[in-house]
Amino acid sequence: MIDAFAKWRSGLAKTSKTAFGQLATLFGATEISHETWDDLEALLIQADLGIEISAEIIETLQRLVQTEGLIRSEELSEALRVELRDRLVTPPRFAWTNKPTVIMVVGVNGSGKTTTIAKLAQRFQSEGKTLLFGAADTFRAAAVDQLQVWGDRLKVDVIAGEPESDPGAVAFNTVQSGAARGVDLIIIDTAGRLHTRFNLMEELKKVYRVIGKALPGAPHAIWLVLDATTGQNALQQAKAFKEAVGITGVILSKLDSSARGGMAFAIQRELGLPILFAGLGEKSEDLILFDPDAFVEGILGR
Repeated sequence: MIDAFAKWRSGLAKTSKTAFGQLATLFGATEISHETWDDLEALLIQADLGIEISAEIIETLQRLVQTEGLIRSEELSEALRVELRDRLVTPPRFAWTNKPTVIMVVGVNGSGKTTTIAKLAQRFQSEGKTLLFGAADTFRAAAVDQLQVWGDRLKVDVIAGEPESDPGAVAFNTVQSGAARGVDLIIIDTAGRLHTRFNLMEELKKVYRVIGKALPGAPHAIWLVLDATTGQNALQQAKAFKEAVGITGVILSKLDSSARGGMAFAIQRELGLPILFAGLGEKSEDLILFDPDAFVEGILGR
């Protein structure tokens, strides 16, 4: 547990230093004043929690000050920690009840989607699962090549089509092949796309429907990879993908490179979706299960 918390502290150092690093000064041995609230709200917004969530937290803490009779600003530190933690849900444990279980991975270009798929595969392999990749990003040849490279490294077969072929056909063939082989997990990589491009989002819906035709009930999970460095902008992406294909969970990539870790709270509040994994570095073991307690302690620099 100590090592896990250390990894989170290290991975969230930018968010902690940039935004929450001022907490020590703010929560000094002074009486709570109007300036205290103004400074705290500015700090929360700077950490990319968003204006609405920051205002809600301030209101909650102000009520607590009245009901608990808090006087010193240093007493707000623990109250803030509790409030932040209460806003995050613990991700569910994975119950692979379907064989194969089909996981569809979506996201915009540059989010780290394909690399994340490889890291997920390494994790699941370590748990004894057999896998098959589907390269349904047929419009970018480099994407297929990248997935194939990872497949070769991990000894995971990759089902791919010709360049610019129908991504739905690739997804269909992947699911049918995975079912015939009896693999445990099928991970389908989809084309990175801007959430504002209507035709591309419609294509994504088609891939989703085709997977269901290949195996009733599939896809069993739809995971959205979000680049944490984009902060609040990622929220609009997430909303569009959720509306299009009903994503079931979020993976925050590049969290270690971001000073905007507070966007995790906005994702939780606005989407009501669990954050499943967080990328805290380049290595495969740096994609770890999201831990709300460690996350809060990490951004607070504890």
